[in-house]
Amino acid sequence: MKKQAGLWIDHRKAVIVVLSDEGEEETKTINSGMEKHVRFSGGDGSEDGSSEDVRDRQFGNHLNSYYDQVIAIVRNAESVQIFGPGEAKGELEKRLKNEGLKDDALFVETADKMTDRQISAKVREHFSTTNRSK
Repeated sequence: MKKQAGLWIDHRKAVIVVLSDEGEEETKTINSGMEKHVRFSGGDGSEDGSSEDVRDRQFGNHLNSYYDQVIAIVRNAESVQIFGPGEAKGELEKRLKNEGLKDDALFVETADKMTDRQISAKVREHFSTTNRSK
């Protein structure tokens, strides 16, 4: 069964739409648990590094866990569309390429905040246009 996935992502939330060749659609939302301004406790500027370095590592580890959850859903898709407002889409793109997704199966673009319905419509439109052009 052919599977295509499109998702809107930022550092706080991912909305993933998975389409099958039968036209079925599944939508999942993953929240990263990150706040707009990240505040981790701990790190007193000791010899392990500054408290800012500790916070950066914690932020990076948290994002890696978040991206792993997203990748688990889109891993088996033939093609993936990623869109969103910030850096998360590029970071996820890099991770997916490291997972073995080919460049021609990956579509990345910038998009502002969208409702779940708008995201779903954008993904359906993208893949209907892509499928027609093949």
